[in-house]
Amino acid sequence: MTDPIARIATAAAPKPAGHYSQGTAWRDLVFVSGQLPARPDGSHLADKPFEAQARQALANLLSILAEAGSGPEHLLRVTAYLVGVGNWPEFNRVYAEMLGEAKPARTVVPVPELHHGYLVEVEAIAVRRG
Repeated sequence: MTDPIARIATAAAPKPAGHYSQGTAWRDLVFVSGQLPARPDGSHLADKPFEAQARQALANLLSILAEAGSGPEHLLRVTAYLVGVGNWPEFNRVYAEMLGEAKPARTVVPVPELHHGYLVEVEAIAVRRG
C-alpha cells in the first residue's frame, strides 16, 4: 500500500498561478513550491524594494509550512533564486531575521530574471512537527 500524497493549500499565501500545489506532503516530508513575493490576495510586489520582496516570499513559504504542520525549525533545505548577486547580503539579513535560530541547508542561486519582474523566489523541504 502506498502512502497518499497530501496537497497543501492555504489562503495565507497566493494561490498557484499554474498547474501545481503550494506544497505537497508525503509521510513526514513537506515540499514547498517556489514562492514569489506576491501577497495572498494575488497582488504583486515587483515594484517594491528587494527587502519587501524577500520578506513577502519568505512569509508565503512560512505560511505554507504552518498549514502543513511544520515551521522554520523543521526546515531541512531552502533554495533561493535571487536576481542580482548584490541582493545576497540583504537576503541573508532578512532570511536570518525571519528564520531565527533555524539554519537549514541552503543554496542561493543568482539568476538573470524571474517571472513578473520579481527579484526573489524561495522553495523548501521540511519535516512535519511531532
